[in-house]
Amino acid sequence: MSFLFVLVAIIYASVGFGGGSTYTALLAVSGIDYKFVPIIALLCNIIVVTGGTVRFVGARLLDWRKVVPLIAVSAPFAFLGGQFPLKETVFYMLLGGALLASSAALFIPVSRLPDWRLPASLLLCLSAAVGLLAGLSGIGGGIFMAPLLHLVRWAEARRIAAFASLYILINSIAGFAGQMTKADSPKIDMIANEYWPLMLAVLIGGQLGSVISLRLVSPSYLRWLTAGLVAYVAARLIWQGLNLSQ
Repeated sequence: MSFLFVLVAIIYASVGFGGGSTYTALLAVSGIDYKFVPIIALLCNIIVVTGGTVRFVGARLLDWRKVVPLIAVSAPFAFLGGQFPLKETVFYMLLGGALLASSAALFIPVSRLPDWRLPASLLLCLSAAVGLLAGLSGIGGGIFMAPLLHLVRWAEARRIAAFASLYILINSIAGFAGQMTKADSPKIDMIANEYWPLMLAVLIGGQLGSVISLRLVSPSYLRWLTAGLVAYVAARLIWQGLNLSQ
């Protein structure tokens, strides 16, 4: 699984994402305790996007007047989402639904959509909702916010990628903090001791992805391939959740 995590980190980091949706998918179908899934995925997100965020900040690609409000409303909800205890059936159904939405977001040809406008208040509400989902499921939220921001022409592509990287980082930290406050949460040292190969894998992949551009395969092909994989795993998780509920 470590090799898959390296590949996922390279692909996602190259476009400013953390890969949380695919990490959760891989972990959920691997058979590990479902309570570990969001914690490990959020940790992987943090490791992957930290380097990219530092580079984006150094390149001055973040418009703080536009960035801060969206993150300020999402982070508290990510923390609350992380604190919320979920039953196994609910977790799989929620995660499967979130991954299906992630897949749809990846399939959307944003450049061909009309130029939409959203009121600032509605955009803030959507950011808060994405933050809540991030904390609950272990998905940083950038995979939802980035297509939305492209859709409403919020900024140029590089600035949206920079925002997505920071957004994922802050939401993942907040969601992880919330997850660790649960009474039945596993200890961080136990997670580190057992799953350090995955952490090392995404550290390597994230650094590679943030400094190189993938030229061997079309970015559109990579996006569609990832979307198809996530959709397949999402269907499996929803099916698993339905079986558990019977």
